[in-house]
Amino acid sequence: MKGNILAVCVSEKKGQQKHPVESIELQPHLGIPGDAHAGDWHRMVSLLSAESVRKLQEKIAFPLLPGAFAENVLVDGISVHTLPVGTKLRVGSALCEVTQIGKECHADCAIRQQAGDCVMPREGIFVRVLEAGTAKAGDDVEVLS
Repeated sequence: MKGNILAVCVSEKKGQQKHPVESIELQPHLGIPGDAHAGDWHRMVSLLSAESVRKLQEKIAFPLLPGAFAENVLVDGISVHTLPVGTKLRVGSALCEVTQIGKECHADCAIRQQAGDCVMPREGIFVRVLEAGTAKAGDDVEVLS
């Protein structure tokens, strides 16, 4: 199964919306250098399906831009939240493994304040980086196992 990366995003501080960048490096034991969530833990990199964003977009009057839900990678063509923990993915040229589906969300995050809802706690996923690589808009996300 393959999808397409629509955007890659980072933020310098936790609790903020992320902003699109041209490309990201994904590194084992770190995630994305310079991103607020970088570190040697199970939530190195976050992915969200464009389909999840579109569902909420239908309910609100302002545009939801890439990174609005603090996702690092916005994916089209795969409902990432349906992938089980342990699934291996090729994200751009990096090899990653799904470690968590959804998360507890603090009620005062920026997007929840603006939109009244946040899909990341229900439909976002987190991965750890197994093999280094890069990713940019237009690259594939491929489910390997």
